[in-house]
Amino acid sequence: MFGKFLNYFSTDIGIDLGTANTLVYARDRGIVLREPSVVAIQTGTSHVLAVGEEAKRMLGRTPGNITAIRPMKDGVIADFEITEAMLRYFIQKVHERRFGIKPRVIVAVPSGITEVEKRAVMDSAYHAGARYVYPIPEPMAAAIGVGLPVQEPAGNMIVDIGGGTTEVAIISLAGIVLSRSVRVAGDELDEAIVQYMKRAYNMDIGPRMSEDIKINVGSAYPLEHELTMEVKGRDLVAGLPKTLTVTSEEIREAIQEPISTIVESIRMTLERCPAELSADLVDRGIMLAGGGALIRGIDKLLTEETGLPVHVADDPLSAVANGTGVVLQEFGFLEKLARNAA
Repeated sequence: MFGKFLNYFSTDIGIDLGTANTLVYARDRGIVLREPSVVAIQTGTSHVLAVGEEAKRMLGRTPGNITAIRPMKDGVIADFEITEAMLRYFIQKVHERRFGIKPRVIVAVPSGITEVEKRAVMDSAYHAGARYVYPIPEPMAAAIGVGLPVQEPAGNMIVDIGGGTTEVAIISLAGIVLSRSVRVAGDELDEAIVQYMKRAYNMDIGPRMSEDIKINVGSAYPLEHELTMEVKGRDLVAGLPKTLTVTSEEIREAIQEPISTIVESIRMTLERCPAELSADLVDRGIMLAGGGALIRGIDKLLTEETGLPVHVADDPLSAVANGTGVVLQEFGFLEKLARNAA
């Protein structure tokens, strides 16, 4: 009874704790925060100077006494203390703390993480100010967030291409029948572009420029009208600033290897799929979510590789956060998920 009383006065929140971005969903208010998962600290200490968008602007531009860190790597915690500080900042920013009551928090975690990695995420959320922490698999949250009928006795396939991991799952009756989590996603695409620029042009570019190239001219399938972009960086031979123009064909070649890894993980999941669920997927197809779903032509490439219809979610970047929001309205669904996972 006392627990129900506390629930009435606390603001329950759902967190998509991503490698690249963190989104926070507050019950009855929707997504209230969307910031990069970056923290700037005083070098040699754990003193936090900036979090989120302000810290991301510092990446690659800090003096010696400031360090900008991305505490999440491949969908899991790489720096426990800094992740805790980041979570505390985000929770305090969005939580309406009435009568000093802490919030209940749902955190989306990759389906392929270990129990130790899951415990690290939960402990970070507890230390950051949560009253209860409930983990939910990212592909399940994404499927719920894009509106797939996950509780029906039929196959639904979701592919969530995030910053650190790509989650592939086939869901039926509110349970994950098959899942595959590969630590190849947006970050690897960015790194592939950095390495291509070094190989092809002897040019060093920063992570922000690499991400801009991916967003502006990146593609997984030949475009009707190929694109070009001006790139600025440092000439590795002369050591001086340099500007040149790259095309979408070049960038498509640069990111071909990580894209192929993602496609292969989808094919391997389909090959292990039970026959009845495979029959459902012929009609229902594959749903794409996460930032990687926005890469031009990736739906066409997957249709060509799998022979299935491929749909891109209306708001792929918010899919996981919206899924935690739906579950916030019905905590009983979490118990059902826990039973199915057991």
